[in-house]
Amino acid sequence: MESHIHSMANLFSQLGLPAEPADIERFISASRPLGGGITVECAPFWSEAQRVFLKEQIILDADWAGVIDELNSRLSK
Repeated sequence: MESHIHSMANLFSQLGLPAEPADIERFISASRPLGGGITVECAPFWSEAQRVFLKEQIILDADWAGVIDELNSRLSK
């Protein structure tokens, strides 16, 4: 099975969000920090569809999991 490495821009596009580097940085700056032990898939700013996608990808340890972990880390700082 071939593994794919997804970029942050790919993830934002998949989530239906603007995916230019400046857009991503604005989103992260406006959305952090995730407090109280909240993980990225449980953050209140996602739609239900976005939340389900993030959660499924993490549970399945799918190709998206690495970049989702990176987003979680960046939102937690």
